[in-house]
Amino acid sequence: MNNIKSYFFQSWAIVLIAIVSFIGFKSFLPKKLFPDSTVDGKNVVVDSLLLDAIANGDKTQEKDTLTNTTIKFNSNPLGIQFPDEKYEQYKGYQYLIPFFEKLYQLETKKQGKARIAYFGDSMTDGDLIVQDVRSLFQDKFGGEGVGFVNITSESAASRGSIVHEYSPNWKAQSYLKVKSPSRSFGVNGAVFFVKDTINPTWVKYKAFKTRHATSLNNPTLFYGKSSKKGAKLRYILGKDTIYKGLNPSSILNATTVATTTKNLKLNFINSDSIPFYGMNFDDGKGVHVDNFSSRGNSGLPLSNLNKELMNAFQQKLGYDLIILQFGTNVLNYGSLNYGWYEKKMKNVVAHLKECFPGAAILIISTADKSTKYDLTMKTDSAVVPLASAQKRYAVQAESGFINLYTLMGGDGSMVKWVEEVPAKANKDYTHFNHRGAKQIAGLVYKQLIDGYEEYKVLRAIASKKRKPKVQTANDSNVPVIKDTIHE
Repeated sequence: MNNIKSYFFQSWAIVLIAIVSFIGFKSFLPKKLFPDSTVDGKNVVVDSLLLDAIANGDKTQEKDTLTNTTIKFNSNPLGIQFPDEKYEQYKGYQYLIPFFEKLYQLETKKQGKARIAYFGDSMTDGDLIVQDVRSLFQDKFGGEGVGFVNITSESAASRGSIVHEYSPNWKAQSYLKVKSPSRSFGVNGAVFFVKDTINPTWVKYKAFKTRHATSLNNPTLFYGKSSKKGAKLRYILGKDTIYKGLNPSSILNATTVATTTKNLKLNFINSDSIPFYGMNFDDGKGVHVDNFSSRGNSGLPLSNLNKELMNAFQQKLGYDLIILQFGTNVLNYGSLNYGWYEKKMKNVVAHLKECFPGAAILIISTADKSTKYDLTMKTDSAVVPLASAQKRYAVQAESGFINLYTLMGGDGSMVKWVEEVPAKANKDYTHFNHRGAKQIAGLVYKQLIDGYEEYKVLRAIASKKRKPKVQTANDSNVPVIKDTIHE
């Protein structure tokens, strides 16, 4: 009995010594004990351009020349000028005027259409955030359809806005994994080929119950140039089996394969060597938003988009706004200086303006991300420096800007989003769940609509200033009114 008591006290003594030792040595431990929280590193893909940029980037700290300055706008499309902005509150609505004008024509005259290309990383995987941005715009301005969808997708099973299945014998090349593709990447950053002709090669889409996407509107296949002859599609509509030939004669070809339907399975016959890009579903009016998400994307691979091919996509699809939401994969690489990223992304934006002439650009900063410091989850020390770099290149590249970090609550906000009930973010303290993604979409949409409402006020003022130009016609008192703003 005495031995048992002795072992008991010895055990407690060991535990007590361990606790005291931990407290004593705690000050010597690194503050950032678990850099990636619960993220599974095996599933994290980082594009090679990012790794090259980090290895070759200038590590010297650059002088910030924009803080506490006023951003003055020189361009004034349609004769409309937004007020100058303090850098700290920069939104860059001035550079979104072409997009706002498209919305104005839709709202007031029900004319035209507007299209958005939404490029992102894993934050927008499975159509998260984007599907709700799409629905909000279509609620107000009209439009039906999910937009552009890949031939194959690693997130097909988790996408909630469309049912997407495909045969296993497709060869996919992505700008995250291949520097020199067999053919140029499509607007989605990927190109797809029939891998073998022995087994049937197919892709299937089915409309879901998502708002404004209950049908597959005007299914249209996009594919590239090839010398292949006799390629065709086979699909069933009702009781009819339909064969449709493909003509891959141009750098970009678009074939509408069916009228609006609920589901569609395409079989590709004699189609090897043809580069396929994806399917588009829209009703041709209102607002359409294409989700071009890629897990592990830093945004830098967009520099590999072929200008000539993108010009062809712009001719056929007509993008009015390009949204870039990146940052998740740029954080935590041993430095708080993101000058190298700022420089490269400024060049990316310049390239996109050449690829999609006339389209406005909107930069969305990194969201908050939490990391464990001293056994407590806190905002990662790299978040604010990266968001600041993203704002700087948005200003320098004459783009709109949304600071997602501040919109979601700033310092410590990701911890709140994860721990509140019900939760709005996952336990990796990085990614939003469906509930959080819907709220983020609402914040993005609200800032854009706030800018649009300001635009309408400025447009009305500019219109009034120009309308009173009255001339008296010869031999008549009939006034001739000139208005330089198209109504």
